[in-house]
Amino acid sequence: MRKIEHIGIAVKDLNASNAIFEKLFGTPAYKMEEVGSEGVRTSFFKSGPNKIELLEATRPDSPIAKYLEKKGEGIHHIAFEVEDIHSEIARLKGEGFIVLNETPKKGADNKLVAFLHPKTSNGVLVELCQEAPAE
Repeated sequence: MRKIEHIGIAVKDLNASNAIFEKLFGTPAYKMEEVGSEGVRTSFFKSGPNKIELLEATRPDSPIAKYLEKKGEGIHHIAFEVEDIHSEIARLKGEGFIVLNETPKKGADNKLVAFLHPKTSNGVLVELCQEAPAE
């Protein structure tokens, strides 16, 4: 794992939360997008080399909607940049982690992503992410 790629924060209202984080960082979100397959709308902010991703559910059966219903707004996951997501998935499975996505899927911000189950990482949802190859 190279570095923390971003911290994901689940929010009920992306527009209202964007206004809060714009005031916090003194700059607007640099990117907004929808990931239909995950039922989520996202926005990204930068603070120095660090990135924050805000996540809003777009449908009631999405993972973010379920998270918000159970836990409310707050930190949802921490994402780590990896060089080779396939080998990192295999390594972590070998170390006993439960991998939720054995095949990486397309995520926001042009990334391939896979998640580790929080019950194997002290209650923290861990996201592995790698820049997606050019299509």
